Amino acid sequence: MNIAFGKWEFDPMDIENPFPNNDGEVHLWMGDEDRVVPLTLQRYIAKQVKWVNYHEVIGAGHTLPYADGVAGDILKKLLKDQS
Repeated sequence: MNIAFGKWEFDPMDIENPFPNNDGEVHLWMGDEDRVVPLTLQRYIAKQVKWVNYHEVIGAGHTLPYADGVAGDILKKLLKDQS
């Protein structure tokens, strides 16, 4: 899930769980030092949209996939049920 600024034709809070039968997951990764996308926005959406798995990475900024170990953690989450 990629949440960013802009004027959308829908309310992201109205998005329904794309995996109601638990046959998939939605993960949101956020660096707590991101200066481009407000941390408060991501936290708010993650609290409201209960089916989102929120991961806040301490010490990471907007380029959090390049932070130590983060890319590996993301890949492990994405591939854990693919075997």
